[in-house]
Amino acid sequence: MTVDARTYLWAGSYTSDSGGSGVGIELLDAAVGRPLESLGTAAEAASPSFLATHPTAPVLYAVFEAAGVLQAYKVGDAETDGLGPTLEPLGDAWSTGDAGCHVAVDPRGRYAIVTCWGDGQVILFGLDSRGGIVSRTIAPAARDPHAHRNPAYPALGTARPSRAHASLTLPDGRILTTDLGLDVVRIWTHDPLRGLVRAGFVTLPFESGPRHLALHQDGRVLVVTEYSVEVFTLAPNDDAGFDVVHQTPAIKGGAAEGDTAAHIELSADSTRAYVGVRGSNRIAVLSIDNEGAHPLEASPSGGDWPRHHLVHDGLLRVAHERSNEVTTFALDAATGLIGEPVDSLGVGSPTCLVLAR
Repeated sequence: MTVDARTYLWAGSYTSDSGGSGVGIELLDAAVGRPLESLGTAAEAASPSFLATHPTAPVLYAVFEAAGVLQAYKVGDAETDGLGPTLEPLGDAWSTGDAGCHVAVDPRGRYAIVTCWGDGQVILFGLDSRGGIVSRTIAPAARDPHAHRNPAYPALGTARPSRAHASLTLPDGRILTTDLGLDVVRIWTHDPLRGLVRAGFVTLPFESGPRHLALHQDGRVLVVTEYSVEVFTLAPNDDAGFDVVHQTPAIKGGAAEGDTAAHIELSADSTRAYVGVRGSNRIAVLSIDNEGAHPLEASPSGGDWPRHHLVHDGLLRVAHERSNEVTTFALDAATGLIGEPVDSLGVGSPTCLVLAR
């Protein structure tokens, strides 16, 4: 049997229902040593803004942000004529909450979690042995740890809105979810019958806006905050929770006015963190030591609105939502710093890049 050793990426996008120019899920040929190439639309879909792959089954999951659904796709084998893997819907689409903006899959393939920016819902979808979706359970709603000091709404007398944004399943089975509306990272355990069960929380500073998370190889978790454009290092404690052990601006000297942080990703050896900063359109590089993360430099991202990025094979791929392109940079093997752009590929309103497995 012929084995296709090439590397492929799935690209999510915003389509017309979200004001974007994408068509759906695009397949990219990411062969090392060649310019990134589009192999066309693998699945037409309405704003599949975030994607995740199953750890063992040939399945891709896409959350349709504006339509409010989660769809599983069966991934077909890569074809010998160079067209690459194919996508076919696996079962029906399942409803999410309002503006589901992130999906992640348990490393053991038991469930997928969708976090919803619009209404703060965190939803667990049970998966069968084929990777198909078989159940849906809504987790308990978030509580505002800063409710006692809410100067933003005193005249209205209303609470701040919950804005669940991302999830991360840890090797020990616990799950962390961010809520950038309430400035909290929530800790969960998974119960096969009840779904997600509250197991604690970590409070971040008021109006910092925790957005995405990345797991360090030593068990610490790095959290990037959208509003304050910072990186927080969380370390496990003896009470089965996490403590904030370090805090730093993502960019040395602080972000520019109007900047918001997007995605954080670590190098394979966990010595570098890469943070996308929208507005000034930069990628911040931070070193990571036993204390936490420390900003090194911030380089132009190569386009407008770096919403998501991917580190693989010594390269940094940046999805620019507003300039409709994916820009590729080579990373210095010794320092991890970003070099000049290697290439740029036109992709309609890209929002997410995922390695095809």
